[in-house]
Amino acid sequence: MKPDDLLVISPVKEFTCADCGTTEPDLMRLENDAPHCLGCADLDHLVFLPSGNTALTRRARTASTLSAVVVRWSRARKRYERQGVLVEQAALEIAEEQCLADEDLRARQRERSRERRAIEDIDFQHRLAIEIQHLFPACPASRATAIALHAGTRSSGRVGRSAAGRALDEHAITLAVVASIRHEDTPYDRLLMTGISRQDARDQIRSQLDDVLTRWRS
Repeated sequence: MKPDDLLVISPVKEFTCADCGTTEPDLMRLENDAPHCLGCADLDHLVFLPSGNTALTRRARTASTLSAVVVRWSRARKRYERQGVLVEQAALEIAEEQCLADEDLRARQRERSRERRAIEDIDFQHRLAIEIQHLFPACPASRATAIALHAGTRSSGRVGRSAAGRALDEHAITLAVVASIRHEDTPYDRLLMTGISRQDARDQIRSQLDDVLTRWRS
């Protein structure tokens, strides 16, 4: 809160307005240390905007000729805490329209980003497939493409999406090919299903895996 902010209090109990004498459970403004209802304080035309949306609050206060900060006493923390603001209805509507426009803009930006990432994925997967066939000339073209599509999926966490994979590092690409052979050309998955540990299963299929790698490298 700024020193020049108008303050309105959300009381913890009812108060009696010093001007009109009505007892109110709602918001009040202290003037000369005496409580006044919003009607007597000439603030009853304002609407309450709860805290939580910083952008909406900032814009509503900017657009509002008159505004006030609403606070409430916290017994636990022994201090007044901000609850929201009072602003003009028209100002709130303007702020809401501006925020909606921003959200539309962000939605369009997200969609463009998704489209750009999809294009980047296609380009990367294409280059990855070419590099797989460069390193493994006897690997069928359809298989190289399938490995590249699988390993190069964005946000998949697969080896092809690592920094090394993005750089088309030979070791990273080999790991992607090895993973494909392990699952597609050996009984590795079936061994895991029988309860064999991952390392023991890898040891058992190692010779089969190496045979395929040797054949594809030739």
